[in-house]
Amino acid sequence: MPPLRARYARTSAAAAAAALAAGLLAALPTESLAAPRHHTLVVAPTGAPQAADDGPGTAQQPLQTLAEAQRRARNLAGRGDGDVQVSLLKGIHRLSSPLRFGAADSGRGGHTVTWTAAPGAEAVVSGAEPVTDWELDDPATGVYKADVGTGFDSRQLYVDGVPAQRARTGLSRSDITLDATGFTLDNPDLAYLATLPDQGRIELQAKLSFTNRFAPVQSISGSRVVMQQPAWDNNTYGYDTIQSPFRTPVFTLLNSKRFLDEPGEWYLDTTAGTLYYKPLPGQDLQRAQVELPRLESLLEVGGTYDEPARNLRFEGLAFTGTTWLHPGSPNGYANQQTGAFITGVQPHRPSDAFTSCAVGCRGFEGARNNWAQAPGAVQVSAAEDIGFEDNSFVNLGSVGLGIGNDANAHGTGVGLGAKNVSVVGNTFTASAGGGIVAGGVRPDAHHPSDERMTNSDILIRNNRIHSTALEYLDQDGIFASYVSGLAIEHNYVSDMPYTGIGIGYGWGANDPGGSPEYVNRGLYDFQPVYRTPTTLRDVRVVGNHVRNVVQTMFDAGCIYSLSAIPGGVVDANYCENSGQLGLYFDEGSRYLSGSRNVFVGSAGQWAHANNQNGNRTGDLTLVGNYTTNPAITGIVDGQRGNVARDNVTFDVGDIPAGAREVISDAGPTG
Repeated sequence: MPPLRARYARTSAAAAAAALAAGLLAALPTESLAAPRHHTLVVAPTGAPQAADDGPGTAQQPLQTLAEAQRRARNLAGRGDGDVQVSLLKGIHRLSSPLRFGAADSGRGGHTVTWTAAPGAEAVVSGAEPVTDWELDDPATGVYKADVGTGFDSRQLYVDGVPAQRARTGLSRSDITLDATGFTLDNPDLAYLATLPDQGRIELQAKLSFTNRFAPVQSISGSRVVMQQPAWDNNTYGYDTIQSPFRTPVFTLLNSKRFLDEPGEWYLDTTAGTLYYKPLPGQDLQRAQVELPRLESLLEVGGTYDEPARNLRFEGLAFTGTTWLHPGSPNGYANQQTGAFITGVQPHRPSDAFTSCAVGCRGFEGARNNWAQAPGAVQVSAAEDIGFEDNSFVNLGSVGLGIGNDANAHGTGVGLGAKNVSVVGNTFTASAGGGIVAGGVRPDAHHPSDERMTNSDILIRNNRIHSTALEYLDQDGIFASYVSGLAIEHNYVSDMPYTGIGIGYGWGANDPGGSPEYVNRGLYDFQPVYRTPTTLRDVRVVGNHVRNVVQTMFDAGCIYSLSAIPGGVVDANYCENSGQLGLYFDEGSRYLSGSRNVFVGSAGQWAHANNQNGNRTGDLTLVGNYTTNPAITGIVDGQRGNVARDNVTFDVGDIPAGAREVISDAGPTG
């Protein structure tokens, strides 16, 4: 936050001398020496009896809604005569629609607008509504119900701060035979599925290698299950598909009241407006805090490239209570990697794609440039000088914080263009998606048609990201695609199903000269071979503590990279207990250096580079790292421009002094 500046009247040297000579200096107006004003608005939590939107907005008479606070803050900021602070009192501040911050909400004249928790207050910004007045629905099953109204849907429910599980039942691979329009039930014990109501709300989840897919059912008749389109086509198209996964699949059917048979499960009947829930042992629904989301996002920070949002801070707040409905739509969630997914009808998909494109094909390459991104509950794009400090992002239906993603992931309809964004000292946990996603994946992200689209100068420091991506298992703790000037420093990332920290995108195909591998695949029938670098450069991944990652999915590591990253540095990180790799330099990774990293208990290689099949992976430098597992593949000193030397293998019972220093310093510093 810029310091307050005193304003002084300016006079010429001659005028000042004349005034001094005349003895008039003391007569200068006192208001010319006045400091800028500081405007404060106070907002009460939802339902506070003393609050009123027609009041003064003081601690004694706070405002009633965040919407009114935003209107007044906008007016005060427009004066340009001082900083503006919106102070949220202790309690839950419930939103009926997302708060959208554009250019009109910006701080002016070097001043800032700060939304913050009142001193010592736990201020919660929520997109959910409480559920009360429970009654027993069925004594035999122990399922309870509550009236929640109609006109909305949700894929999430939070009970006492914990995400509850949608009603589900397992489905063995041998139970079904997959085909181009759905599947046949081969197990007669599943005949009951044809009798279920609301079949269009039932979903198939397919947990595969690096993808975790969702596709909704259209109808079930006899032993025949027909799936909704285009979700089924898109989930059976490309790589690690439902019919050709890269490892043994795990199938689950979700979202029918009939499946509600385990404690902690729930089902929402949207037609009747009834929520069903089976309590956990010892859980009393008359006292439990049950939150049912109504919104998909909470804050949408962004203007336009001509008039971006500027000089906004969000401090000490808890963001919670959202869902994300796209995976339950006819598009499903045709996940490709790290929160990017295919959506809509694919024009280049051949009629026999279920067989001919089960493991990639030319038509699939034509889909890459139109992949979409999972949105953040809090979103920043077309914005400059935005800060998030000491907030918590918990119980959210998708990504916690999305920065400069493609336009499809932003409620404002304007993507990219995030500059000077700082994310410091926040906590991300217990949400359906990953923690932080910076950058887009479409062409304007890596070769922008307007230079103002470039994402630049993003700081991610001292954050704690743990035990999240609970539903969309393919997502990272921290993921950044195309950013110029990115620092990921001293964060703690733990207990993640997939990669801890991921940087880069594009598999090298968008780098200068392209990729021979993607010439062979036919990608360049649909896009140019670029002659200039992407916007991805000057990335620092330094001093992070990453542990217990790659716990569910596969083809991942503590720190994962894709494509060329000129000026890329991966130093002094501490990685422990990766379920697969330590450093994973995937396709096209180049110009990265790593030193003084420590790897303890990596299940696979401490470093691996994918340089097969024409990928231009290389120009990697690994010097002076420490590891308990000496295995390294694809990085040979003196080959492909690589340098790999002076790396130390040690035993956990005898940790070298240099490794101890890295371990001690890794993670948040405050």
